[in-house]
Amino acid sequence: MAQMTPVLSPVSRRLPPAPGHTKRDLLSLHNLSIAEFSALLDLAEEMKQHPEAFRGQLAGRTLALIFEKPSLRTRVTFEVGMVQLGGHPIYLAPGDIALGKREAVKDVARNLARWVDGVTVRTFAHHTLEEMATEANIPIINALSDLLHPLQAMADLLTLRQLKGGLRGLHMAYVGDGNNVANALAQAAAKTGMHLTIASPRGYEPAASVFMQARADAIPSGAQISVVQEPADAVAGADAVYTDVWTSMGQEMEARERQKRFAGYQVNSMLMSLAKPDAVFMHCLPAHRGDEVTDEVLDGPRSVVLEQAENRLHVAKAVLLALMGNPPS
Repeated sequence: MAQMTPVLSPVSRRLPPAPGHTKRDLLSLHNLSIAEFSALLDLAEEMKQHPEAFRGQLAGRTLALIFEKPSLRTRVTFEVGMVQLGGHPIYLAPGDIALGKREAVKDVARNLARWVDGVTVRTFAHHTLEEMATEANIPIINALSDLLHPLQAMADLLTLRQLKGGLRGLHMAYVGDGNNVANALAQAAAKTGMHLTIASPRGYEPAASVFMQARADAIPSGAQISVVQEPADAVAGADAVYTDVWTSMGQEMEARERQKRFAGYQVNSMLMSLAKPDAVFMHCLPAHRGDEVTDEVLDGPRSVVLEQAENRLHVAKAVLLALMGNPPS
């Protein structure tokens, strides 16, 4: 395992506050430096290999979990991670606070900041996260928004790094909707020197603002990030093939149209045969079997979806410790 960088010192394991602030949030991978991103992956790997060394690191800390969308992996990994670090999670379901409806977002943020040490938010609108981060003087963590899914991308790259021994120069092909996962993968690739090709139908590409930002971020690392329309063009020679659902939460009214538009974007054995012989298949889950991926691929020997899911726990723990751990003495 690579030696930890000074960005997250062995003493503190804490991300420094943003300039002019007393705390640090994680809303977007764009806001992490290349060194910080690498250090977080190192910390997650260290916590995975030596979990006992980190027990009690967040003793006395409390984390609020605000979920506007249902979840399996995100909720379980944050709750388990917080408990394993000695802290206490509090789950707040959609009906508990009704962000922006029962109570203004800024009022929720300001109240929670008086009671807890950090807030994890799984929401629809990304600006909800931005408003909470502005109003609360405690760390805010993006556990998913319609724009970005940063911790998923971190877990994905941690998985790939563990399997391939490194990330620089690897080629990942993402096939399907240019959604929050694709956006976050572009940001993550930019921090590592990994090459990412996204194949999406016209009109379903990643957010232009995120894509251009990621292209600019990729210059120092040497990453190459591109968008094509043909899945075969993206997958040819790839080290990893990634897909996600064609219809995300909140897009149910578009499901029929999306089924038509994405009909040629299914990851099946034929498409996988275009990738390298040792290429792996990746999916953030949940999967719609028979739509974006076949059972043969999802359950096949090249699938690493359960490794990705497991690494969500270690990434969550690393982010919690980096944002909520004790500052250097």
